Amino acid sequence: MDDHPTQLSEYGSILLIGVVGILLVCVTMFMSKLLAPNKPNPIKLSTYECGEETTGSSWVQFNPRFYVIALVFLLFDVELIFVFPWATVFGQAELIAADSRWGWFTLIEMGIFLGILILGLVYVWVRGDLDWVRPKHTIPSVDTGIPLRAYEALNKKQYHIKDYKSVDVSTVITEKVEVQPKVSLGFKLRIKKPNA
Repeated sequence: MDDHPTQLSEYGSILLIGVVGILLVCVTMFMSKLLAPNKPNPIKLSTYECGEETTGSSWVQFNPRFYVIALVFLLFDVELIFVFPWATVFGQAELIAADSRWGWFTLIEMGIFLGILILGLVYVWVRGDLDWVRPKHTIPSVDTGIPLRAYEALNKKQYHIKDYKSVDVSTVITEKVEVQPKVSLGFKLRIKKPNA
């Protein structure tokens, strides 16, 4: 590029592209506001949720941990964007043949890059940000009139548990089953029909 004053420098071209981009966005938004029909009604203003009627308020508190996990996933997913071009560019035989140290330098460079990312993953993991719900260990307490020592006595008591596996099946079958006599009610139930 010449040093002629009418020609733009590299920074001037970048500035011109930025200004044109901002102008295009502003003109598009203005034209949309000017030309688009605006006829609000209750159906258009309602919240659309997979075709189902909404229930309750949309201002519901939820656990933001989902977004943390999504951001961590994106961080390590974007890592591949840097690994693939690195492998294709620095894996060329011409570059390695030009200087034998080039291959080792690029390998160490990518090792440092991946090491920093793995260190970040270990930090997030140890902090517990990858756990979906953090358990809160609390001992439940209930206000009752029963003293605590009664519960402790029940918990400490040894109960006899019958071992059902050691029962001999042949003795159970040979035992006589006593037939219970029928018990009568002592009266006959009579229901009167209306209009009879």
